[in-house]
Amino acid sequence: MACRIDHITITSPTLEAGSSLVFERLGVMPQTGGEHPRMGTHNMLLRLGNETFLEVISINPAAVKPQRPRWFSLDASATSSPRLACWVARTDDIRKSLASTSESLGVVEPMTRGALEWLISIPEDGSLPMSGVAPALIEWHTPAHPAQSLEDRGCKLVELKLLHPQPARLNALLGDLSVAEPGVLLSVEQSAIAGLAATIHTPLGLRTIGAPT
Repeated sequence: MACRIDHITITSPTLEAGSSLVFERLGVMPQTGGEHPRMGTHNMLLRLGNETFLEVISINPAAVKPQRPRWFSLDASATSSPRLACWVARTDDIRKSLASTSESLGVVEPMTRGALEWLISIPEDGSLPMSGVAPALIEWHTPAHPAQSLEDRGCKLVELKLLHPQPARLNALLGDLSVAEPGVLLSVEQSAIAGLAATIHTPLGLRTIGAPT
């Protein structure tokens, strides 16, 4: 079951702070997204291709706190600086994809944002698998990919670099999931600290957001 790069996620204490980081690094602002009632979060979005986007996500101060830990380790990073924290890979069969790897990527949870519905893998403690370098898996239940309804602001994902102290382990995971994305370079490098760096073509040229490269 092949997986594709679906979106990259910036976690932030507020949407304003996360959007400011995007503007600082890419020269464009993301647009309003919506709310995730089950997680008590909300987001802003930037199209990076026909089926790819950047997400800024934070705790929604107006929402009811969920009875379980929030996703993307947001409870632990509520007071941290905004950062490119993780990425999400798309699959047509999330349960089959999860079963194809020995890495623990979480359990399947149903999720909504407005009229959109999907399934996503989330660890029960809300943590980020392999410090965010391993992908969350998503299975969209929508007629068309959500990126297609976003404004095209001239941005496209060119490269996603994954840094981790155990690159062989990460490469094995990507192989198990058969992750690939035409036109996007997905690379793995050894690093003492896990992190992600995304290179994006913007109206101002190539820009990078995420961990130092």
